[in-house]
Amino acid sequence: MINGVIIQYFEWYMNCNQNLWNQISEKADELARMGITAIWLPPAYKGIGGKDEVGYGVYDLYDLGEFDQKGTIKTKYGSKDEYLNCIQTLQQSGIEVYADIVLNHKMGADQIQTIPAKKVDWGNHQQEITSEETIKVATKYTFPGRNNKYSDFKWNWTHFDGIDYNMATGEKALFKFKDKSWENVVDEEFGNYDYLMGADLDFSNEEVREECKRWGKWYWELTKVNGFRLDAVKHISATFYKEWIKYLRDLTGKELFTVGEYWASDVNKLHRYITATEGEISLFDVPLHYNFFSASRDENYDLTTILNSTLVKENPSKAVTFVDNHDTQPGQALESFVERWFKAIAYSIILLRNEGYPCIFFGDLYGIPQYNIEPMEELKTILKLRQERAYGVQHDYIDNRNCIGWTREGDSEHLKSGVAVLISNGGYAEKRMYIGEKFANQRFIDAMSNIEDEVIIDEEGFGTFKVKEKSVSIWTQI
Repeated sequence: MINGVIIQYFEWYMNCNQNLWNQISEKADELARMGITAIWLPPAYKGIGGKDEVGYGVYDLYDLGEFDQKGTIKTKYGSKDEYLNCIQTLQQSGIEVYADIVLNHKMGADQIQTIPAKKVDWGNHQQEITSEETIKVATKYTFPGRNNKYSDFKWNWTHFDGIDYNMATGEKALFKFKDKSWENVVDEEFGNYDYLMGADLDFSNEEVREECKRWGKWYWELTKVNGFRLDAVKHISATFYKEWIKYLRDLTGKELFTVGEYWASDVNKLHRYITATEGEISLFDVPLHYNFFSASRDENYDLTTILNSTLVKENPSKAVTFVDNHDTQPGQALESFVERWFKAIAYSIILLRNEGYPCIFFGDLYGIPQYNIEPMEELKTILKLRQERAYGVQHDYIDNRNCIGWTREGDSEHLKSGVAVLISNGGYAEKRMYIGEKFANQRFIDAMSNIEDEVIIDEEGFGTFKVKEKSVSIWTQI
């Protein structure tokens, strides 16, 4: 999508009083005007935490806020009808909807089962450290509150390959079930990173794969979402997701844009997963996030390396770029929140360049009250500049460790399009950059209001653009 922008419309501590779907519906037109073209909604199904469940402790995939389960009918975000209305309202406003899909594990089982298992080493999941023992595990899911509506599939221990808790003894350890082996084509951390949390689904089990496909069919036919955000793909066989996505695309005849969360700072791991899924999915550019995080905490960071070893540089058509998200925000397991002074710089890089599909974070746009983080007002300016100005051929000036820039020449479809971006992580700087002969003698101003001077473009299409210390200036035609 040309100049498309995704918004992740939630943060971990959001207090939405089980009313988020309605709140989003009311904001649909406003989001569209801001230049948002797609929205990543949080997981919509009932989780172990009931009304407080952010969405990743999945209990019942078929309960979208319709049944009295886990102490609530509505999910944290609202009811099934509110969810469906929210999707429809967004789509009518021209915004695509991407659903957050969490298939890796289940939590909050309805019954306990007694089964044989072996304990494995936390540091190396391939290493068994005990002989077979009998343990009690939360692995039977019958969903009595739903009473077989939509599906009569019941989960039991044979549909999982491991768990991290023995209910007989209260021991927290990693147990691999009898005759089970971890998936292949997953991340190799800890010897094999199939296991993440809860009761881990066994995707080598035919019944599991078929049930996940049946659910996917039901979910799409009910919601008509435009695509998916896949959670924790490094823990799920690439073979399964290649099969699942292809099945749904063939079934629906739709593109169903799909982005996976493969949390790794090593871009080679991302390349491997994309190859293993035969290019069926895009991935979040986690290495780029870590470059931003490092740069924001090191004033001696070499800005010429900011795009090095990133997906957006090496495979831009499969890169979903982002600055922060619900996992990197303060207080979370992957906390690596980009420092405030660098945020506008980072957003300029993902929003005003021509590579990648950018995703902005709710917590940056609207703030995170839990940690007294204020909304980032300049993000709205950068979004508007993407929508109106960031078009045309790009010229890079990524040639100085403390000051980098680029220009976009604009195009004939967008009035006054064209932009020059200059970034400094040191002191005041200037850079002569080419923006196009058609701008000769035109006056440019800093849309960020950091520099008061105007820049006049010379006859050859060059301007000497300026930036203050530790900031970004975005120059546009008056």
